[in-house]
Amino acid sequence: MIFVIFLHIIRSFLINLFITNLNKKIVIEDKNQIKNVAIGSFEETKVDDGFFVLTCKNDKSVAQSIVKEMHSDFIQFHFCIKGSCKFVFNEGRYALNILEENSLLLYNPQRELPINLEINPNSWIVTVLISIKKFHGLFSQEADYISFLNEDNKDKKYYKDGVISPSLAIVLNQLINYNLNQTIKNLYYRGKAYELLSLYFNRSEDANIEQCPFLVDETNVIKIRKAKDIIISRLAEPPSLQELADEIGLNLKKLKEGFRQIYGDSVFSFLFDYKMEVARKLLESGENNVNEVGLKVGYSTASHFIAAFKKKYGTTPKKYIMSLN
Repeated sequence: MIFVIFLHIIRSFLINLFITNLNKKIVIEDKNQIKNVAIGSFEETKVDDGFFVLTCKNDKSVAQSIVKEMHSDFIQFHFCIKGSCKFVFNEGRYALNILEENSLLLYNPQRELPINLEINPNSWIVTVLISIKKFHGLFSQEADYISFLNEDNKDKKYYKDGVISPSLAIVLNQLINYNLNQTIKNLYYRGKAYELLSLYFNRSEDANIEQCPFLVDETNVIKIRKAKDIIISRLAEPPSLQELADEIGLNLKKLKEGFRQIYGDSVFSFLFDYKMEVARKLLESGENNVNEVGLKVGYSTASHFIAAFKKKYGTTPKKYIMSLN
């Protein structure tokens, strides 16, 4: 049943994605290779045939430029976890910015689209590259014959940007902060890469603006984003749903529907994921003990915080801290 739902999610995403066009100029490379053509600091992990995860932590005080040539068979997912970067096109003639906690999907079946990223100081990037055949193989036994490649669709190119959800942020941080034994790294990355795709497409189906009349109204979108900012800024003592709806000037039904359409989750599920991500980062910093972290994210008792953390990550805060060492 889960697999069937996953297939439906990806099919819906692909159908909706065709509406956005992108015209870009590119360079050529052997179709099965991902090759460095300029000095950079991507750490590359092969997940599977035609499936790669690349990570970059630019903790330096200067911007960093990374260039990789790509064949047109590859779909590119670029996630900016921290800081900002820009994807440069057409030999520097124009660029798309990727801000913190945002993503960019690129695909051009007509020509090769080289990766040309300018990563600003103190910025972290995760890039996922997957061939179109491998991608289709995740949900079709006949990857060469599905509608995405039919005569009507095969020549379309597009891009899609979006906000990184808390659930996605957790997986991305786990990838870029990998600290387990190197002998299991490929296995770990494989599991996380597939989890990342599942979360990405689940979010995208719910958040597809073109399919949500509610989101055509820019005023409503602004109000929903304000709601997100409010619960994040008051995560330790968030308002009730009714109080939140009153504060942003929407009725309760529109708040619930709009929030799920934009962020792919209910208000408090989103807030729970965000709280746990904040808690995880606080624990990693080592500046607060478990009780203090729990209080910072809104748990009055350590036992409630420990239970919530274990529900999210499958381990207690103490054991998580021990795993970092």
